[in-house]
Amino acid sequence: MTVPHHHHEGEPCLDVEDCRLIDPRVQILLDREAATLTDRFDGIFSAETVTAVVHDSFDQLAATAKVHTHLPVLAARFARQRLDATAKNEGATVSDLPEVLFVCVHNAGRSQMAAALLNHHGQGRVVVRSAGSAPADSINPAVVAAMEELGLDLTQEFPKPLTTEAVQASDVVITMGCGDACPIFPGKRYLDWQLDDPAGQGIDAVRPIRDEIDRRVQALLAELVPVAT
Repeated sequence: MTVPHHHHEGEPCLDVEDCRLIDPRVQILLDREAATLTDRFDGIFSAETVTAVVHDSFDQLAATAKVHTHLPVLAARFARQRLDATAKNEGATVSDLPEVLFVCVHNAGRSQMAAALLNHHGQGRVVVRSAGSAPADSINPAVVAAMEELGLDLTQEFPKPLTTEAVQASDVVITMGCGDACPIFPGKRYLDWQLDDPAGQGIDAVRPIRDEIDRRVQALLAELVPVAT
């Protein structure tokens, strides 16, 4: 029989859902983030729907996170991505920008580098997402350091779980090791980039992986958004 853990004020939350439901500080922060998103999606989603997505996003992220301090803010960012994708899928919003989703197992290395590089080179001409079929609790420090060498900051990024709505909203889905874990939808372009895994590697091993991803990202961008001549 499982013995329930009774949370006391000042203790770290050992169970994430318990933390969300019992810790009033977490609940207040989540409600505040949900209210902001409700204003953003006014006329598209009800306040109840937005709040449910925020709470579900918090629970999904917290299931793998080591540190829960900033989780309400990260949950709101993840929820916004999910709501944006759902709005597009349901025809509530229309975008002329191509949308790309990068997927690897942990969303801690290759897919994070690819997303950051495409965002950097795309300069707002592409909507970029990344996700993991089994997200890690944090981004690989060697990957963060390798991207910092290019002036790209990954310290505010976080591993996110793969969702069906993200795949459905994307025009191009690029896998980097998750293979069959990605849902298949008609009309999408699927690519599989065979790349070495930076997990457990030092920065010297990560640099060539980063540079190969950069080459592929720039080639993809040239296809998606041709430069006018």
